[in-house]
Amino acid sequence: MTGARIVVVAVKPAMVPDLLREIASSLAPGTLVLSVAAGVTIATFEALLPASVAVIRSMPNTPALVGKAVTGLSAGTRSTEADLDLARALFGTVGSVLVVPEEKLDALSTISGSGPAYVFYLIEEFTRTAIDKGFTPEEAAVLVNGTFLGASTLLAASPLSPGELRRQVTSPHGTTERAVWELEKGGLKDLFDRATDAALARARELAAPAE
Repeated sequence: MTGARIVVVAVKPAMVPDLLREIASSLAPGTLVLSVAAGVTIATFEALLPASVAVIRSMPNTPALVGKAVTGLSAGTRSTEADLDLARALFGTVGSVLVVPEEKLDALSTISGSGPAYVFYLIEEFTRTAIDKGFTPEEAAVLVNGTFLGASTLLAASPLSPGELRRQVTSPHGTTERAVWELEKGGLKDLFDRATDAALARARELAAPAE
């Protein structure tokens, strides 16, 4: 690690302070420390590292494994635009990068960080519905996985918004309109609000011991 231009800290939040104290003396001036430790603030990092070391917080998600990540970045008080460009370039190799103020990073984690789990959960439940309609698990997987993949690919390739694409499938007074009405009646937006609020509250709880 001594002499490294970039050091990535990717440990459990409670382990961060002791780790930073251990490595602080080995970091050369100008080192960029990238945090992937959820909830641990830049202030915590900067308080435990030399003033000559820059810090940037990051929040990637698991689609990085297939080059389709969404990573949030937040600059520290000592990081330069060149440091931010370096972090963008690094995380850009595995997907998209969004730079946000640190106060928005925990909220970002409830959307893109946890988001893959929400999508997988929707696929799980939709698959169970298909099975309940009489399809085998294998048939249901083809139907549901293929539909999610196809819809996501179409969205990525289209200049249209998700709402516009949905309306293209939703004929007036048709079957899809009736299904969407049931989803709206069930309060899907409110459910996502409450789920992400709960995730944000938990992120703040987890961050507290690291302060």
